[in-house]
Amino acid sequence: MSEFKILTDRLLLREFQKEDAEGFFRMNNDPLVLQYTGDVPFASIAAAEDFLTSYEHYQIHGYGRWTVLDRNSSEYLGFCGLKYHPDTGDVDLGFRLVRKFWGCGYATEAARACLHYAFTTLELPNIIGRAQTANKASIRVLEKIGMQFVETFDFEGNPGVLYQIHRR
Repeated sequence: MSEFKILTDRLLLREFQKEDAEGFFRMNNDPLVLQYTGDVPFASIAAAEDFLTSYEHYQIHGYGRWTVLDRNSSEYLGFCGLKYHPDTGDVDLGFRLVRKFWGCGYATEAARACLHYAFTTLELPNIIGRAQTANKASIRVLEKIGMQFVETFDFEGNPGVLYQIHRR
């Protein structure tokens, strides 16, 4: 399962693996990283490992969130990828990075690559992106990759925005 789904100039994106647990755990235990997500920290590295090894989105839908690694060093940077929501039929693009990698353009690079994969390889018709209104950095990423504002909505009890892009 070491096959990389997506390569960019600086990044490798691949399916979650057990070896990602420590980086995933540390990222998701940073209160600033989780600030706008609605998620709670993992109780332990073992809990993060359980999540990663039981993640079935790839088998069910043929895609999912992917681990993002530095292409040169293989350092864990975070995750980015697609998630199907059966209740609405939407596919959303989500991303989360370790704080020390914020502001380096990695989220935009990974998100753009995931959109390209969604439209060219998976031939999905459209992708949505959601963020809390206060999460200006994530909104900037959605706009940089060409997503257009659709509407506001309730995001985990906070004001949120919905963006969308259609395959051309």
